Amino acid sequence: MTSPIYVQGAWFVGALLFIVGLKGMSSPASARQGIVWAGYGMLIAIVGTLFVPGLTNIALMLAALGIGGVAAWISGKNVKMTDMPQMVAIYNGMGGGAAAAIAAIEFARGTTHSAVATTLAALGALIGSVSFTGSCVAYAKLQGLLKKTYRLPAQNVINIVLVVSAVALGGAMIVMAPAKPELIYVFFAVALILGLIVTLPIGGADMPVVISLFNAFTGLAVGFEGYVLGNPALIIAGIVVGAAGTLLTQLMAKAMNRPISNILFTPMTAGGQGSEATEGTMKELSALDVAAMMRYASKVIIVPGYGMAVAHAQHKVWEMTTFLEEAGVEVKFAIHPVAGRMPGHMNVLLAEAGVPYDKIFDLEEINGEFAQADVALIIGANDVVNPSARTDKASPIYGMPILNADQAQNVIVIKRGKGTGYSGVENALFYNNNCRMLYGNAQPMAGEIIQHLKAMG
Repeated sequence: MTSPIYVQGAWFVGALLFIVGLKGMSSPASARQGIVWAGYGMLIAIVGTLFVPGLTNIALMLAALGIGGVAAWISGKNVKMTDMPQMVAIYNGMGGGAAAAIAAIEFARGTTHSAVATTLAALGALIGSVSFTGSCVAYAKLQGLLKKTYRLPAQNVINIVLVVSAVALGGAMIVMAPAKPELIYVFFAVALILGLIVTLPIGGADMPVVISLFNAFTGLAVGFEGYVLGNPALIIAGIVVGAAGTLLTQLMAKAMNRPISNILFTPMTAGGQGSEATEGTMKELSALDVAAMMRYASKVIIVPGYGMAVAHAQHKVWEMTTFLEEAGVEVKFAIHPVAGRMPGHMNVLLAEAGVPYDKIFDLEEINGEFAQADVALIIGANDVVNPSARTDKASPIYGMPILNADQAQNVIVIKRGKGTGYSGVENALFYNNNCRMLYGNAQPMAGEIIQHLKAMG
């Protein structure tokens, strides 16, 4: 049954606001407003749906909206910025699970749909289920609940068997519609297991790309189920999210110089450290030495990483920057596309601390300037500045575009300890002759540097 014009209009306005909101999120200056517009779009779409004629179980829908809304409000207000990637993962997983649940209900009811709609329902069910369980694994890994990777013997063979089985079962559901309950149960069980098995072997260093890929899956699943339900708001919102997630996944994979198939089926490991990683020794220096080197430099480039985020050091780093600029030092920030755990993670943290957008540069913009920098200050970053990616074919990260921090006259690394980074790959930069290490948590170390800068005047 075709929905009334006022319901269709609400869905159209909601979908339009989703697009406007996404456009706003493309720039840090308008990102907040973009989120607000998208939120209004969601509100309008939900309210419009409540006026669909013949709608039942409205009380249950309102109860679900209330419970979900309160949970989202509380978690959104309390989440730490360092925990935002895992929140994105679990929220994304819920979206995929919701799309799969819609398909499950449609198949269980035996609702008559066209062949195209039935096919899209099965596809949405498959990728929504994979996104749900895969995103749950991603959340557990980033949250520290699941600290190991689990790889089965003949892992890729098992993956292929599960994919073929899921597709075959989905095809049977389409052909035999309305499908028997037993077939539906087996299909969803296989699809859910597929999401688990594919994601469990993937390490933390690759997890941001996986989250982005599952985000694209969720968007497509929602779009497909929107077609099944005849809801244009779901169709447009789902396809927009799916397209954006796909583009982001491709950009992240390019930034790591790794094809998506390699990330999914050949996870990065710490094996094969390469021949260059342990040549030389790590040389330590004090906070006073760091302050002096930067105070009397002409140009300093700061490279923030996840270590800065987890230490909540962004405000101290900006305070340190203001002291350097008052002393006549030119300071810029260099951001790698996969710095932190999600794209834009470092940008948001720096913006939160008050760093102007015109001081933040991405890899392509800043890489040519490192050779003219007196000091490159690296705060909690590892793989994105590892020169082994350029020179050591035995390194697991060989070929990944990196920030050319090693080309600065002096390199200073603030690091919590002597261990390897998140991917487990040793960093050859730390052993270079022009590199010095300042060990300790980024926030107190930045505080010490600030005190010494104040004393220098």
